[in-house]
Amino acid sequence: MPIVTVQQGPRDTELKRDLVKRITDAFVDAYRIPAETVQVWIHEVPTDSWGAAGRLTADK
Repeated sequence: MPIVTVQQGPRDTELKRDLVKRITDAFVDAYRIPAETVQVWIHEVPTDSWGAAGRLTADK
């Protein structure tokens, strides 16, 4: 059973729903497995809890 973990900043529920569907479909197509065996875990990190290029994402 594949488990895919996505770490990202906050996103709208509709966008996350679409992402989970697309990731699941990719595994179904590539591995020829039932969709029920694919798990997608989304970990949302607040923008004030991560940074890039020396700055908090919240400050951009």
